[in-house]
Amino acid sequence: MNRLIVIIGPTAVGKTKISIDLAKRLDTQIISGDSMLVYRGMDIGTAKPDMREREGIVHHLIDILEPDQEFNVVDFQQYAQKLITQINNDNRIPILAGGTGLYVRALLEGYQFNQAPSDEKLRQKLTELAKQYGNQYLHDLLQQVQPLTAARLHPNDQRRIIRALEVYYLSGETISHEKTATNELLFDAVVIGLTMERAALYERINRRVDQMIEQGLVDEVAGLLQQGVPPSCKAMQGIGYKEIVEYLLADQDLITATDQLKQATRNFAKRQLTFYRRMPYITWYNVDNFEEYNNLLETIYNGIAGKFGVR
Repeated sequence: MNRLIVIIGPTAVGKTKISIDLAKRLDTQIISGDSMLVYRGMDIGTAKPDMREREGIVHHLIDILEPDQEFNVVDFQQYAQKLITQINNDNRIPILAGGTGLYVRALLEGYQFNQAPSDEKLRQKLTELAKQYGNQYLHDLLQQVQPLTAARLHPNDQRRIIRALEVYYLSGETISHEKTATNELLFDAVVIGLTMERAALYERINRRVDQMIEQGLVDEVAGLLQQGVPPSCKAMQGIGYKEIVEYLLADQDLITATDQLKQATRNFAKRQLTFYRRMPYITWYNVDNFEEYNNLLETIYNGIAGKFGVR
C-alpha cells in the first residue's frame, strides 16, 4: 500500500502552515485536497498559499484549471491517486492537505461514483426554474422522483439538487457511491485532524475574512467577472466569491456582504467538523492544548515518525 499523510480540519485552523513545515522536515511534496485551489486567479478568496508561503515545497493540484472549468470528486480521485503513486515511487511520503471533506474521504475510502451523463441545456433549464419559482420548487421536484436524495439535501443546495435531477432525468439513477468496508483505507495512512475551541476558531475566521477584504478580494472577483467568468459557474458559487458577486451585481453594501461571508464560512467550518467526526481513523490534535506552535508541530511529527519509522 502506498503511504500517505493527511492533514485535515476546519477552515482557518492552520492546516497550511503545519503541512508546509512537515513537508520541509520530511523532504516531501504536498497534494492539495481543496476543491477551490485548482482554479487560477482565485487566490485571495480561497486563502491559497502564495509562492513565498510555500517555501519551495512542491504543491500539486493548485492552479491547474480556469475558473469556468468543471472539477469534481472523481477528477480529484484520479489526479490524487496518480500523484500519490508517483511520490511514493520517489521514496517520499506525500502530504494531502485540506480541505474538501468529500474529496478526502472518497480518496481514502475508495468511493466509486456513478458516471451519469450531463446535459448543459437541461442544467440551464433547471437553473431558470429555480430563478423563476425558487429553490424550494426544485427541491419539491426532486422529492417527487428521488425522496431519499431530497432528504439528504437542503432546499437551498441548488447545485446538488440540479445535479441530482439531471442524473435522474438522463439516466434514471440516483447520485450514489459504493465504498470499501468501514475503516478500511486504500492507503497506509496517518490521518491528522486539527481542531480548536469553537469561539476561537470563529474569531480566526472573522479575522481572515477581514484580511481577505483588505488584501483585495473585491478587486479579485471584479477582475474575474471582467474576464468573462460567469457568475453562475461552480467556482464563482464558492464561499467568498458568491457573496462578493452579489455585492458587485446586486444592490448590496460591502458591510452586509462581509458579514454574510463570515457567517457562511463559520457555517462551513461547523459542517466540516460534523463531516470529519464520521471518520473514526482521524487522530485529532486540539491546537488550544499547545502553548507553542513548535510543540504542536513536534508532537505531530513524532506521531508520523512512529508510524512510518522516519527520523
